[in-house]
Amino acid sequence: MQTHDRPRTVRIRARGQLTIPRELRDQMDFNRDVNVSVMRIGKTLVMTPAPSKRAALARQFEAGMKSEGLTLDELLANLRSQRK
Repeated sequence: MQTHDRPRTVRIRARGQLTIPRELRDQMDFNRDVNVSVMRIGKTLVMTPAPSKRAALARQFEAGMKSEGLTLDELLANLRSQRK
């Protein structure tokens, strides 16, 4: 896969929608209903795969465990005891 590509012209429709050319979607593995992050840098829009919400949740959970001083083993033991 090339890391650089020639510019493509796409039309932005009335509702702000645009179609990413199939070749670029395939190269980026942008399947149907994929989330992307879009940010503006000067007069340029940059589109990247959106970070997984699962990964962000896992980082938040890990930070919470660390702030409480809990280990994964302690957390799992606590969950098992609550299920009894």
